[in-house]
Amino acid sequence: MSDSSLVQIKGLRDGLLVSLGDAGWPVVKSALLERIEQQPAFFQGARLALDVGNLALKSTELSGLRDQLSDHGINLWAVLSNSPLTENTAQILGLATRISKPRPQTAPTVKVVDDETALWVNKTLRSGTRIEFAGHVVVLGDVNPGAEIIAGGSIIVWGRVRGVVHAGSQGDRNAVVCALDLSPTQLRIAGEIAVAPQRRSKPQPETVRIKDGQLQAETWTQN
Repeated sequence: MSDSSLVQIKGLRDGLLVSLGDAGWPVVKSALLERIEQQPAFFQGARLALDVGNLALKSTELSGLRDQLSDHGINLWAVLSNSPLTENTAQILGLATRISKPRPQTAPTVKVVDDETALWVNKTLRSGTRIEFAGHVVVLGDVNPGAEIIAGGSIIVWGRVRGVVHAGSQGDRNAVVCALDLSPTQLRIAGEIAVAPQRRSKPQPETVRIKDGQLQAETWTQN
């Protein structure tokens, strides 16, 4: 069974949902850790909810995985399971066993959001800054590591993106992300997640959009 079928990842408003395939615990655990080691920048600092399906897991198994994830800078905050034993184990370890559906949020100054509504941010977003808006977000500045933008529409950054950006957060698969330099910690559009690209010696303006069911980057032109 391939790694892609054993470890499936979806974006949540509050982090990542990782669903494990139908195999034994040692197999799926190994596949998850291997995936993390292959894409360390993508998982670094992530909040992770783990769906283990029907697996019945003991405290030593879940706590051991939690410690290994912590060594990679990943916070395991929820475990979803059909097994009463696993659910009870997760609760004993202080982990959530349910994920509540997030409510749409808008900026308090905007009562009606349509396709033309945008939030203008005329500054660089530093670490710890989080912007959440139901329309488009336009930033004149950089998005530094540790900063985050969540937009219901598209995200346009006249600068460098090195933080987390999530366009189409309410399911808009036509949303795009544009920046003069795209080097994100994590990039999402709707439910699709992009692996952080390797650094280029010479950055160029790029647009990322969903094509053929996956995120694809192309040169950002006037067209």
